[in-house]
This record gives sequence, structure tokens and C-alpha cells, in this order.
Amino acid sequence: MSEWIDVCSVDDLQPDSGVCVWADGRQIALFYMPKEQAVYAVDNFDPFGKVNVLSRGMIGDIGGQPMVASPLYKQHFNLETGVCFEDETVKIETYGVRIENRRVAVNV
Repeated sequence: MSEWIDVCSVDDLQPDSGVCVWADGRQIALFYMPKEQAVYAVDNFDPFGKVNVLSRGMIGDIGGQPMVASPLYKQHFNLETGVCFEDETVKIETYGVRIENRRVAVNV
């Protein structure tokens, strides 16, 4: 069963960058893309580097699809689906995000 968990204020988000939050016993990377008016939430764990670092990755897009590049080995993960662009057999968890009353909640 999934639930919405309040994780931070909108003011805690960094434009065009990531932050890491703790929710339901796991690290979740939040990415705020103001030009697209979008916030994405994915697991912070890099399955290639085997460490929690994705919140420190660079964000952008590949072919119009939002992505984060791992700061370690530079694999790119789709922020909407979690699928790795270089190896589609590898996927990270994605989470729903909502903003209400200037608070960010993640659906875990």
C-alpha cells in the first residue's frame, strides 16, 4: 500500500538540481526543473556504483525525456520511468510527487 509522505518545503528544492530526502526508511532524490515546472522523485541509489548518490547527478534531457546522469559512472536514468538509457534492463524506482501548501510530498 502506498502513502503520501511530507518530505520538505518547496523552499528546500534547488532549481535545476537535486536534493536528498529521507522517507519511509529510504533515501529519495528530488529534482526540481523550473522551466518545465516539474518535480521528480527517484530512488537515490545508483545501481551501477552501488551507493546513494543520484541526488548529486546532473539533470537535463535526452531526446526530450527528463533524465539524471549518475555522478559516478555517468549512466543516464529517465526521471519519469526510472529506466537507464544505456541499459534498459536496469531501472531505478520512481515516486509520485505532489505539492500542497508549499509542502512537497512523495508517494511511497
